[in-house]
Amino acid sequence: MPQITELECEVSHGEKDYLFPTKRDSTLGRGDEPNTPYPTWRALELMCSEWVYLEKDWPFSAKISRNGWDSISQFGDFQIRTAAPSKLLNSRKYESCGIVRKNMSHYAGYVEDEYEMEDVDDDMDDEFRGREMGGSDSDVDEYEYLNSKAADTTAAQARKGKDIQGIPWDRLSITREKYRQTRLEQYKNYENIPNSGEGSGKDGKDTKKGSLYYEFRRNARSVKSTILHFQLRNLVWATSKHDVYLMSHFSVIHWSSLRCTKSEVLNVSGHVAPSEKHPGSLLEGFSQTQVSTLAVKDKLLVAGGFQGELICKHLDRPGVSFCSRTTYDDNAITNAVEIYDSPSGAVHFTASNNDCGVRDFDMEKFQLTKHFRFPWPVNHTSLSPDGKLLVIVGDNPDGMLVNSQTGKTVMPLSGHLDFSFASGWHPDGVTFATGNQDKTCRIWDVRNLSKSVAVLKGNLGAIRSIRYTSDGRYMMMAEPADFVHVYDVKSGYEKEQEIDFFGEISGISFSPDTESLFIGVWDRTYGSLLEYGRYRHYSYLDSLI
Repeated sequence: MPQITELECEVSHGEKDYLFPTKRDSTLGRGDEPNTPYPTWRALELMCSEWVYLEKDWPFSAKISRNGWDSISQFGDFQIRTAAPSKLLNSRKYESCGIVRKNMSHYAGYVEDEYEMEDVDDDMDDEFRGREMGGSDSDVDEYEYLNSKAADTTAAQARKGKDIQGIPWDRLSITREKYRQTRLEQYKNYENIPNSGEGSGKDGKDTKKGSLYYEFRRNARSVKSTILHFQLRNLVWATSKHDVYLMSHFSVIHWSSLRCTKSEVLNVSGHVAPSEKHPGSLLEGFSQTQVSTLAVKDKLLVAGGFQGELICKHLDRPGVSFCSRTTYDDNAITNAVEIYDSPSGAVHFTASNNDCGVRDFDMEKFQLTKHFRFPWPVNHTSLSPDGKLLVIVGDNPDGMLVNSQTGKTVMPLSGHLDFSFASGWHPDGVTFATGNQDKTCRIWDVRNLSKSVAVLKGNLGAIRSIRYTSDGRYMMMAEPADFVHVYDVKSGYEKEQEIDFFGEISGISFSPDTESLFIGVWDRTYGSLLEYGRYRHYSYLDSLI
């Protein structure tokens, strides 16, 4: 990754005022990081992900001064604070930096325990420095690693024992098993309500792990999946078993798993304006949109931004079709978007916003058709298959099941202990799931909503994303990092496949035909797109051999 150089510095008091994006502040809800034994400059390097310096006009910067807190830099929905140099230079932890969401001081933000394989990276660096190139197992592999050009991992290589992420554990001073145990012990789940994760565990269902529903196909290291907001992880969408769309820095990227090629579909780093004229569309467009959430279905792509921006693009047309700003409220972040087909066949989407609103847009007429307001910020919504009911979850432990036409509450959903950020309907329209920062996913039955029918537990942290296969056979839920769980719905969620890797999860998606499963991994070194294929038993073929 790029080093911090004088080109990124200013001088104000006889010393360098280093400009860097900051990530968190221990006074805002985080304590010391016992697993982060890095000097200040190493810590600064780790905080500055490589993509920061790819954009010269990156807005997050803050000055360091001699006296306490020098400044609060403001951009969009973020406030950035940095500590004095004396604290930074003497610190061996990340506690000197932080991000706070604008006008929500109670809502401390940070990227959840952003280890980014730091321990592994340092050990790896030591290993490479300590051995001669000629003594390695593969000079080519080592050269590629040192130049950040590590190759993809294929299913054939994984079957021969290669780590699916390409991590050379045999060269490191720590085993994968030991590192996993360390992660399980030291990962700190983000909670808005203290100790919610501990309180929810007693209701969890004991599931049988070890099932295989989807088998590993490829890890695409050339696809760098990224996130911008630590709580919003819906940035990966598959439109077929070979076509995936995801956020990579300021671009929406299309990845073809068939050809193993990527192409840019939309770039929001500069000015974006609609090329079509529709009533209500902002013809002036937007500049430097910070994409917080994404949805892609069939030929429609909708990107939601930190300032309430909505950018709609038809994948089979050039340019952008429609631009709208849902609100000019200070607290305007678009938390989630869901695209669906109405009973009439028209394409619609709902946008869940931090201003407590849920809005429905008709993409045939390019018009806002409904606007419901709720008592708290809405983080995610899911429409039932018949289009009659809407699951609403947000900054409240209780969710709601509401009438999709009127917005009136049908029944509250009580059971979670923290804020929820994920939901999803089973195709049968009878059951649905909600994901919460209390580390659980709850399964609900519309015929009896007095309590959830099952509670599924995560390993590390909040359940940030939930997806069902179109045939209803499997349900997938993603934690903020390291683990994706795939449940057999037919077994009553008793059996599961646990997909285990290292890295923050930017999004998950089943292909519409259920044949493929994709996971976006955001990491400084090992960022990638994981691809799995549905496991089939072809016993009838074996009988012919």
